[in-house]
Amino acid sequence: MTDTVKSESATSTRAITTGGRFEASAGRARKRLSRPWATVASIVIAVLWTIPTVGLFISSFRERDAIETTGWWTFFTNPQLTLDNYAAVLQSGTTQLTILESFFNSIVITIPATIIPLMIAAMAAYAFSWIEFKGRNALFIFVFALQIVPIQMALVPLLSSFSRGINLFGLPVTLGLDVAGGYAQVWFAHTMFALPLAIYLLHNFMSEIPGEIIEAARVDGASRGQIFFRVVLPLTMPAIASVAIFQFLWVWNDLIVALVFADGAASPITKVLAEITGRGEGWYLLTAGAFVSIIVPLIVFFSLQRYFVRGLLAGSTKG
Repeated sequence: MTDTVKSESATSTRAITTGGRFEASAGRARKRLSRPWATVASIVIAVLWTIPTVGLFISSFRERDAIETTGWWTFFTNPQLTLDNYAAVLQSGTTQLTILESFFNSIVITIPATIIPLMIAAMAAYAFSWIEFKGRNALFIFVFALQIVPIQMALVPLLSSFSRGINLFGLPVTLGLDVAGGYAQVWFAHTMFALPLAIYLLHNFMSEIPGEIIEAARVDGASRGQIFFRVVLPLTMPAIASVAIFQFLWVWNDLIVALVFADGAASPITKVLAEITGRGEGWYLLTAGAFVSIIVPLIVFFSLQRYFVRGLLAGSTKG
């Protein structure tokens, strides 16, 4: 009975100490971020960042002649609004797709291209953080170093692998990425490009989980899979949400991967907008097209904003 009480007291003391240390670190981070100079700098940056967006938004409601001949600030002296730009951009498109069809293509591309690398990166980060195996450090350094490889260097060999397949033990193997309407090769490309950074960020977060929590789960008889799904993943959700937002925005706004791998009916909205405005005569439609394309990213960001902030603060409270 006495041993049980001592064990429970030690566990409670350790939990209180760990939680108190985290709260103290978070308090110091909040204090640094709330200083007057930090507040002023944040306001200045926010204003400078917002002004071009406001100008683009105002221009999207101006007539074509006004956009081409005057600056957006003249709207305040001669306010004239029209929805012609939005009507034109929604009705425009390429020979194969309209803007609305490419909009749904972006959704179909972005959601799997965000979920797949997150699943793989979370498992890899857990292995690098809490599983001892030979060559772990060298392999992690190799994965980390992949971040410096420019995407452009991987486009040609990756495209060649998609079209010709690979050799496995001397036998040609096709990757079969022409399924799912041409989306699979875009998912695969985005997954490959996202994994190094996602593994690195999630590893940094998972490695900060107190070892006592992992050891307590092992003592209770939990397997590695149970520890990962029931202990590590719930504690890592703020970091996963932060990485998910970054990956979602990256894939949604991507153009270079779309130009190379997304062909025909699988083209996302960024590629269709580039083709519409790239001809020169429809460049003014980009003002309205830009706001059509950012509807979903804004919804995702504001929906997960609290998780995003928690993930950033958690990564800044080490020590």
